[in-house]
Amino acid sequence: MSAGNDIEDKPQPLIEHLMELRRRLVWSLAAFFIGFLICFFFAKDLFNLLVLPYKWAVIWSGFDPEKMQLIYTAPQEFLFTQIKISFFGGLLIAFPVIAFQVYSFVAPGLYRNERSAFLPFLIASPVLFIIGGAIVYFFLIPMVMLFFLGMQQAPEGGEVAISLLPKVSEYLSLIMSLVLAFGLVFQLPVVTTLLTRAGLTNAKWLAKQRKFAIVIAFIVAAVLTPPDPLSQLGLALPTLLLYEVAIYAAKLVERGRKPETEETEAAEDDTV
Repeated sequence: MSAGNDIEDKPQPLIEHLMELRRRLVWSLAAFFIGFLICFFFAKDLFNLLVLPYKWAVIWSGFDPEKMQLIYTAPQEFLFTQIKISFFGGLLIAFPVIAFQVYSFVAPGLYRNERSAFLPFLIASPVLFIIGGAIVYFFLIPMVMLFFLGMQQAPEGGEVAISLLPKVSEYLSLIMSLVLAFGLVFQLPVVTTLLTRAGLTNAKWLAKQRKFAIVIAFIVAAVLTPPDPLSQLGLALPTLLLYEVAIYAAKLVERGRKPETEETEAAEDDTV
C-alpha cells in the first residue's frame, strides 16, 4: 500500500471515542447556540429581509407597496415566528463549524487520499445550498407571490373584495420550505459523485434511470412546493438539470479513477 493511502490507524479505547464525540457535539451545539442568539437579536430585521421578495411582487403587480401588510392572529404567533427564524439562521451560521467537527471526527478513520477527496465536497455542499436558496429568494418567491396576488378580486360590479393578507407564520413556512427543498435538491451532484466514488453507482446506470428521474422530480416538486404550476416547474426543471450535472460529474469521477487503477496495478506488478 502506498504512503499516500496510509490510514491513521491508532487504536483507541471506546471511552476515548465517546469523549471525542462529546467534544465535537459540544462545539457544534455551542456554535448553533451562538448563531441562534445572534439571529434572535436581529429576528425582526431578518424577517423584513425575507419579506422583500413579497414586496417586489406587490410592486410588479401595480399595487401600492406602502399598503402591503402581513398579519398574525394569535398573540404568540410572531414570537414563535422569530424563534423559527433564529433556529433556521442559527443552523446556517453554525453549519461550517458542524461540518468541520464531523470531518474532524471521521477523518482519522479515512485514508489520506479519501480525506483529500472529501474536502471539496465539504466546500461544495454549502455553496450549492446557497445557490438553491438564492434562486428561491430572487426568483421563485417573487413569482409565486405574484401568482397569488393575481387571484385578488376588486369590489367592482357588486362583487365581494378578496384581498391577500398573509400570516407571518405561513409566509415564513412557505419561504423556509422552498429554501430547504431547493437546498437539498442542489445536493444531488454531491451525493451522486460520492456514491460513484464509493462504487455504488455509475454514469451509465444514472443515464438509464433518466426517465424515472423525470417522473420523480415532478412528484417531489408537487409535494414540496405550493399547489401552483410555476413553483412546481421552478423546482422540477432545476432538479432535472442537476441530474444531468450529476451524470457528467459521475463520468469525471470514473475517468479520474482509471489512472489510479492503472497506477495501483503497476505498483502490484513491480512488487511481484
